[in-house]
Amino acid sequence: MATNRLAQIAAFLEESPNDPFLIFALAKEHEKLGDEEKALHYYTVLVEKHTDYVGTYYHLGKLHERSENFEAALAVYQKGVNVAKQAGDQHALSELMGAKWELEED
Repeated sequence: MATNRLAQIAAFLEESPNDPFLIFALAKEHEKLGDEEKALHYYTVLVEKHTDYVGTYYHLGKLHERSENFEAALAVYQKGVNVAKQAGDQHALSELMGAKWELEED
């Protein structure tokens, strides 16, 4: 089932290669399948090419945390805080600030 979903998302991405939602969906799907390297690849594409896609930063930060790359996680959260502020996305802002604060407290 998950592999089928991955193939469907990849096919949609071929049709719309610049759709940040599809890139995000591929990252999440790879993450669910335990392929953190590919998930990291797609999250990196998002932060490089779609810097204003706010949802990326929380999930990328959590991925870095699981890999125990805490400095990278903090940097991603901070960048996400800035992007969320610019976008006026209060929900994402509070999630990112909470994740950053939690990490700094540990």
